[in-house]
Amino acid sequence: MATVVIYSTPTCGYCKLAKAFFNEHNIAYTEKDVAVDEAARDEMIAKTNQMGVPVILVDDAVVIGFDKGKLSQLLGIS
Repeated sequence: MATVVIYSTPTCGYCKLAKAFFNEHNIAYTEKDVAVDEAARDEMIAKTNQMGVPVILVDDAVVIGFDKGKLSQLLGIS
């Protein structure tokens, strides 16, 4: 199974959609709240050179925003 990490904030609607998508498909993920976790925010910026959320890592692949098609492809969801 893929390792999934989502960088998010509590007020981000697309972050909520992404997490609901993961839950719907029983995908385990680690959430990093960049609103309060400065180390996670710095890590996200270092990996992507951007500050917008969600940023989702699926193994080594980076997905900016909630791209359902790309996530489905990376996670093998049909």
